[in-house]
Amino acid sequence: MIKLATVFSGIGAIEQALKQMNIEYEIVFACDNGERYLDIDQKEIKKQIKGLSEEEKERKIREIYDATGKENNVKKSYFANYDITEDRWYEDIRFLNGKKFKGEVDLLVGGSPCQSFSTYGKRGGLEDTRGTLFYDYARLIKEIQPKAFIFENVTGLLNHDDGKTWSVIKDVFESLNYHIKFKVMDAQLYGLPQMRKRVFVVGINNNIDYKKEFEFPKHVELKDKASDFLDAEVDDKYYLGKKGFIYVTTPERNEGRARVNRDIIGCQTANQQFNWIGDFRVEKPKESFYKDKRIFVGNYNGQDAVARKMTPNECLKLMGFKDFKVVVPDTVAYRQSGNSIAVPVLKEITKSIMESISFDDKKDEI
Repeated sequence: MIKLATVFSGIGAIEQALKQMNIEYEIVFACDNGERYLDIDQKEIKKQIKGLSEEEKERKIREIYDATGKENNVKKSYFANYDITEDRWYEDIRFLNGKKFKGEVDLLVGGSPCQSFSTYGKRGGLEDTRGTLFYDYARLIKEIQPKAFIFENVTGLLNHDDGKTWSVIKDVFESLNYHIKFKVMDAQLYGLPQMRKRVFVVGINNNIDYKKEFEFPKHVELKDKASDFLDAEVDDKYYLGKKGFIYVTTPERNEGRARVNRDIIGCQTANQQFNWIGDFRVEKPKESFYKDKRIFVGNYNGQDAVARKMTPNECLKLMGFKDFKVVVPDTVAYRQSGNSIAVPVLKEITKSIMESISFDDKKDEI
């Protein structure tokens, strides 16, 4: 069994990967604020939780987030799909004490937002990243000492601030006593029909025995097209009116921001399907569409046609999710899908990690 912990947990891509691989796992904890932002700063929160027990601190932090009046939709989706209890969910990585989980986590997964660091110290150590969420990700690695970790981020991280950001991040990871490797991986090269490049960092704890050195997985043949992931039945609400149809089907109008009927879709983003941006389907109209004033039947390549958004379920499937319960509004579901990690890529990385180390060897001392 893999003892798993995630931060910036989102809708649980690594959890999906392990489930699909039939690998037994236990969620030690998950953490995500659900894109809720606070007016109160970190120093003030620290004052309010000073002297409280760990349980009381987390309860207070939840109260502060609840006071925003916004629901944590990430938590809502996560709880609907995975085996987790309230005491294992954390709202804010900045106040998560990793020391109480030391030696209790096999695999830590997450990817902090790419932020400019306030200072670039000569030492390249953990303190040089204070004031960023990456600092807290690295701090948790140091405190928890998992057997392995996976860090994911946009490829722009590598050249952000003329490469200074990546230089600091790499130095910090290496200072934590982990063997580090990184690679830019494109989802379409690992069995998913989506052009999605992300940088992945894998760290293996130097204090455990390796079966062999970790190597990133080889490419996987792409056998599927995007059309293989479409829903059999699609609600009429996803079909576009005249203005949307003309925009989506006219490249000179949308300036390439809308893509139609691609075998390999473009990278899904948090704004997928908003403002007619992203991947769309143009299809033969049903008879009922000719009588529906809301749905526009136009001409595309000399044929009667209608255009539609992809459904949230289709977007999830095109990120590699299977049998995922959608319990949030469509606009939220699109964001959650676009913000996630391509599941097939994580499956291949996990296989490679398991070839390198054992998660079941209880003799490993960290």
